[in-house]
Amino acid sequence: MTVTPAMTPRPGRPAPSARPADLRGVLDRMRALAAALPPDDGVAVFNGVYLAVTEEIERRLTAGEFAVPETAAALAARFAGRYLAAVGGGSGGRRPPDCWRTLLHRRADRRLHALQFALAGVNAHVGHDLPLAVVGTARAAGTELACLRTDFDRVGEVLAVIETRVREQLMPGPDALEAAEPLTHLAGAWSLARARDGAWATARLLWLLRRHGDAYRESVELLDATVALTGRLLLAPLPLPRAAAGPRRPAAGAPGPRAPQSSGSVTGAMSS
Repeated sequence: MTVTPAMTPRPGRPAPSARPADLRGVLDRMRALAAALPPDDGVAVFNGVYLAVTEEIERRLTAGEFAVPETAAALAARFAGRYLAAVGGGSGGRRPPDCWRTLLHRRADRRLHALQFALAGVNAHVGHDLPLAVVGTARAAGTELACLRTDFDRVGEVLAVIETRVREQLMPGPDALEAAEPLTHLAGAWSLARARDGAWATARLLWLLRRHGDAYRESVELLDATVALTGRLLLAPLPLPRAAAGPRRPAAGAPGPRAPQSSGSVTGAMSS
């Protein structure tokens, strides 16, 4: 059994404060983005998915389900902030990471299925944004990376629940499965669990490199390029008959996330 060390700030560093206002702020921005985007926009598809994730994290924070609520809230806000900076023009004029640019460039491509947009967004957010958010949160809190592992896993449970719901909503029904075989194959080749494990492994590596400027920057650039490659594969147009193409976004008024039956994981990668 792995024992997670207690959250103890380093001497001379203040304890992390709960920042519910930060989380409410990113929720407000995601809701505003949802209201502004056309429903068939590829970013709108992912935004709907991630809004459900962040609302569920907020609910669990309020219910006291995180080991260190203050740090979990800071992680959730920092995590969401990276997505919003990439797609919402909040990156200070800098070019979005390559892993997000593919989705931004193809967001209006009518040949793509809603599930492809959802998976491509989760791939970029979990594969790239999550490890950087974990490292940034630990540095800001003045604590060791291992102290975030328990709450990292709990955020992962929420992502796993939402991902299951999205697949159920967006995959074609039984009558269209044969015609939609390319889509089912693509969806089955990408794993949230693998991506989540990769995100934690990447965070550990970046943590070791945090004081080595050039090596850290080069590793972040390589991470972005690797995640972007997977994103391009997820957003390749598929030869789907119109009947199998399905909805471009989750249905309005869809039910909220269900509580997980067992501990989930938080990440995804293409599996062989």
